[in-house]
Amino acid sequence: MSSAPLMILGCGFTGTAAARLALDRGDAVVATTRDPARAASLRQMGVEARALPALDGDAVRAMVADGARVLVTFPPDGRTDALVADRLPAGTRVAYVSTTGVYGARRGVIDETTPVDGDSPRAALRLEAEGRWRAAGAVVLRAAGIYGPGRGLHRRLREGTFRLPDDATKVVSRVHVVDLAALCLAALDRGLRDVAFPVADDAPVPQAEVVRWLVARLGVAPPTTVAIGDAPETLRHDRSVDNRAVKAALGVALRFPTYREGFEDCLAHEA
Repeated sequence: MSSAPLMILGCGFTGTAAARLALDRGDAVVATTRDPARAASLRQMGVEARALPALDGDAVRAMVADGARVLVTFPPDGRTDALVADRLPAGTRVAYVSTTGVYGARRGVIDETTPVDGDSPRAALRLEAEGRWRAAGAVVLRAAGIYGPGRGLHRRLREGTFRLPDDATKVVSRVHVVDLAALCLAALDRGLRDVAFPVADDAPVPQAEVVRWLVARLGVAPPTTVAIGDAPETLRHDRSVDNRAVKAALGVALRFPTYREGFEDCLAHEA
């Protein structure tokens, strides 16, 4: 338990998981969201949730107490990060959830030494946001594909909306939302500053392996295939995230080290 409150800016899927973990250990949690329904749900959990249509520096400065820990989980829009990041009180501990999308088209092993690739507009926007928050002292966690109860490949296979690339040998990394949330809290507890880590589980594997396992586990028909060029960008990559540095820096062992434990947890929660 930390005496400092946890402030979650843009409390969506990952932020809600972090809020739940923080509440479980006795922390006070304040969160913002644009969605009034989500705010109501967060309040039922015990979060002091505020539904705000937009964030600005004055509003955030008024909400963030001295000594607070701030978790930033909203996607970049080219505006809000610049308005908010430099208005935090001195000494605020900050964790920013980014994405492995900042590595662009790079293949192979991705670790903390891998150069980023901001050639695409989407990656450039994310890297600009990272820079704003790192200038404010944030630790940046670049998450691979985030999944968990209610969200992920298992849901798309059940719904019949997933299309498997015809070259499904490409390696994909993922991270269970609870493990990502735990790493976020650990980063804030440790007080790391101005450093970035890629984040994923312990077992990057070819997408086809995960699909075969889930199809058998769910008892659903195999998905139809599409040409690799027509698949979503995240399924065209061929890279494995090495998570050893972030686990060592934060002293965290993952609760769901492979997709098997992770998807079993999803299915148990959704049963």
